[in-house]
Amino acid sequence: MPGTPRERAREQTLDDITRIGRRHLAEVGAAALSLRAVARELGVVSSAVYRYVANRDDLLTLLVVDAYTELGDEVEDAVGAAGPTAVDRFSALAQAVRAWAVREPSRWALLYGSPVPGYAAPAERTTAQGTRVVTLFAHIMDDAWRAGELAGGDGTAPGALAPDYRAIRDQLSLSVPDGVVAATVQAWSALFGAVSFEVFGQYGADTFTDLDSLHDYTVERLSVQLGLGVPTREPG
Repeated sequence: MPGTPRERAREQTLDDITRIGRRHLAEVGAAALSLRAVARELGVVSSAVYRYVANRDDLLTLLVVDAYTELGDEVEDAVGAAGPTAVDRFSALAQAVRAWAVREPSRWALLYGSPVPGYAAPAERTTAQGTRVVTLFAHIMDDAWRAGELAGGDGTAPGALAPDYRAIRDQLSLSVPDGVVAATVQAWSALFGAVSFEVFGQYGADTFTDLDSLHDYTVERLSVQLGLGVPTREPG
């Protein structure tokens, strides 16, 4: 916690701006966010808010980092509380991602929906938090490889992809071969795509009557395709 009253006041104001920004995001969408509207709700003039958040893009970045951070925290907590096997850790990760997205559809849309016109998230402020979930997933796979828990995963990448997979391994300090990196990337995109289909209603209103079962079965299939086996099912 910041030590001085000035630092604490600044932190509280940023928290208030973030809280109001979250609600406005849900109500009007990212493209229509307005610092003036946030200032009105705070009960201050716009110039006072500009001391903390420079413009609309800065507000969007604040909300992006806030959303990535909360998503990362919840996923890490879920994985930490899961069983010791890689398959149950992956299942916990997948369930936590979906639970957060369904609960926070407007914030999921900010992270993984259509780009906001005219806005580009600054990598230096968003990458560290934005890559937490996929980094955790990659390390679950790496741990499984080291422990001999994976069935398959061998194979070399096409020449055009080999440098990319090598860069991923180097960046994340992974020991897995190309085949496991490829499977991880494919499962990551499939999981997040399935969650987005649900959040954005892309399956259609009447296609699936039990979205919980659909998600569970999707995770089960991904687990098997990854070579992890079938996740443990909760009784009932």
